Amino acid sequence: MTTTIDVRSRACDFDFSIGGWTARNRRLREPLSGADEWDEFESRVAARPLPGGLGSEELYCTGFAAGLVGMSFRFFDPETGVWSVYWVDSDRPGALGRPVFGSFEGGEGVFLGEGTFDGRPILVRHLWTGVDTPRPRWERAFSDDDGETWETNWIMELARVGEGR
Repeated sequence: MTTTIDVRSRACDFDFSIGGWTARNRRLREPLSGADEWDEFESRVAARPLPGGLGSEELYCTGFAAGLVGMSFRFFDPETGVWSVYWVDSDRPGALGRPVFGSFEGGEGVFLGEGTFDGRPILVRHLWTGVDTPRPRWERAFSDDDGETWETNWIMELARVGEGR
């Protein structure tokens, strides 16, 4: 028996994020160092669809870290059903980060990719949970042991602009 997937429905996986958000952030000061000191700060997030249903873009602005500004670009491949997510920010102007790749299943999105941190190779994981609730959550984690262990180093808890926490 062959099962077909309605790819069009998966192309809407990030539709939950469209619009304006406030975000409560926790960011680990020194990832992969064994330290456990976190910075906490608020930010604004605005997401909109890309033309033609190609994906979405998300602008992230905060007063933290001298006004960190960043953007993610999300592209959906209808042939594979896989998303690619790219990041660029004011910490590294002009440098588009390596993508993470993944998909959603059961209201949770898992995205994996390769990267570098302090000059050494790492794996990067983005995790979206609660996407079917009014309070979605995003986490970033790094692994420097080929995915045997993961250290979460950034957590964003989102709320629609104008909604209380």
